[in-house]
Amino acid sequence: MITLLQDVAAVESAKTMGFGELFLAGGWLMWPLLLLGGVAIFIFVERFVAIRKASKIDPNFMNRLRDLICEGKVDAALRLCKKTDTPIARMMEKGISRIGRPMGDIQTAIENVANLEVSKLENGLPFLATIAGGAPMLGFLGTVLGMVKAFMQMSQAGGVVDMSALSGGMYVAMITTIAGLIVGVPAYFGYNYLVARIEKLVFQMEANSIAFMDILNQPAEKK
Repeated sequence: MITLLQDVAAVESAKTMGFGELFLAGGWLMWPLLLLGGVAIFIFVERFVAIRKASKIDPNFMNRLRDLICEGKVDAALRLCKKTDTPIARMMEKGISRIGRPMGDIQTAIENVANLEVSKLENGLPFLATIAGGAPMLGFLGTVLGMVKAFMQMSQAGGVVDMSALSGGMYVAMITTIAGLIVGVPAYFGYNYLVARIEKLVFQMEANSIAFMDILNQPAEKK
C-alpha cells in the first residue's frame, strides 16, 4: 500500500511542471516566440497610445476655425492649428496655408497630409500582423521537430514502442504550438482592433476635410 502511494505521488509530481520548466521543455524555439510576444505587446501598446492621442478631437475646433477664417484672421487660424497637436489640425493647417490658390490644389494638399498621417499611424502594424500569422506557424514547426525527434529515438531503440517516452515527447513537442497560439491569437485580435480604430479616425479626417472645404466656400457664397 505504501509503495502504491509512493508511485502515485511520484507520478503526480512528474506531471506538475512550473512555467519555467515548461518553457525550457519547449526547446530553443520558445525563445523566438518569447521575443515575438514581447515585440507584439510593445507595438500594440505604443500604437494604441498614439492612435488614442490622435483621436482626441476638440468638438469646438472646427467651429473656432470657421469663425477665424470667416473673419479673415488667417494667422490666428494657423496658430490654432499649430497649437492643436492632432492629424486633423495638421491637415487644416496645410489647407489654410494654401488659401488663395485653386480649390483643387487646397484639397490635394490636405489629402497628401492625410495620407502621411495615416501612414504614421499604421507604423508597426504590418509587423504585428506578421507576428499574428507567423507565431502559430513557428510553434507548429517546433511541434513537428519534437515529433520527429521522438520517432527518431524510437527508431534508434530498435523499434520498441515505449508509450511513456512517446507520450512525454509528444506533450513536450505540443508546448511550442500552445506558445505560438498564445502569442499569435492576441496579436491577431490586437491588430484588427488597431486597424478598426484607424479606419474610424480616417472617417473623421475625411468628414473634417469636407467641412473645411465648405468653410472656404462660404465667403464666396456671401459675396
